[in-house]
Amino acid sequence: MKLERRFMFLLMLISILILVTGCKKEESDSLKRVEEAGTLTVVGSGGYPPFNYMEDGKVVGFDVDTGEEIAKRLGVKLNYVTSDWDGLTEGLRNKRYDGILGSMAITDERLKVVDFTSPYYYSGAQLFVSKDSEITEVNQMAGKKIAVTTGTNFVQDAKKLGAEVSFYQDDNATLLELINGRVDGVITDRLVGLSAMNDIAGGDTIMPVGELLRLENMGIAINKEDKELLERINEILKEMHEDGTLTKISEKWLGGVDITVK
Repeated sequence: MKLERRFMFLLMLISILILVTGCKKEESDSLKRVEEAGTLTVVGSGGYPPFNYMEDGKVVGFDVDTGEEIAKRLGVKLNYVTSDWDGLTEGLRNKRYDGILGSMAITDERLKVVDFTSPYYYSGAQLFVSKDSEITEVNQMAGKKIAVTTGTNFVQDAKKLGAEVSFYQDDNATLLELINGRVDGVITDRLVGLSAMNDIAGGDTIMPVGELLRLENMGIAINKEDKELLERINEILKEMHEDGTLTKISEKWLGGVDITVK
């Protein structure tokens, strides 16, 4: 009798373990999580035109359109939210978002804490100055004040030039500081700066100096635990590269320029 009870008890334990293990496996499937939620939540700074920025109370841009197409191919809706740039990675690690789709460059340092998809576009770091500054070369920036967005790789670019670094929340702020003469230069993505020259008040008073400081590959950051979601988004990006969808999105937002190829 005691043997039978022990046997029954053992069977119950095994059943519970199988049930719990199965539940954990299902919960850990990040692709299923997104599909069942019916929503893909991604984040960007919201201050990085023409990639992600606010217009008439909503966020728009190249990154947003890219996210819309990815969500469509996943069979879900896109929820594009904004937050301060320097907190995006930690927010992803704490699973507040499914991904960072905000023109984030793939770096070895970032790969230590998050995974990245394959690149969805390519650009680089560029120095911009005022046209009346008499600055014609990047090596003239030693000791001068350069504005950068907090938490970006542009901080290191400015330091390498020997400049004094001023930190701001986003590139709307850095470029306005340059236009208003409060800093000597701005380092940002080349495409962001060129867009600002055409699209913001006073943009025609600034100009790029020299060649790209550094080429960057832009990817979508994904939590290291979300392997299934990473794999599926990589498949979708491959399709979007091959069928021309990313090219069309690029040409829409970058004045006919295709930044999705090197």
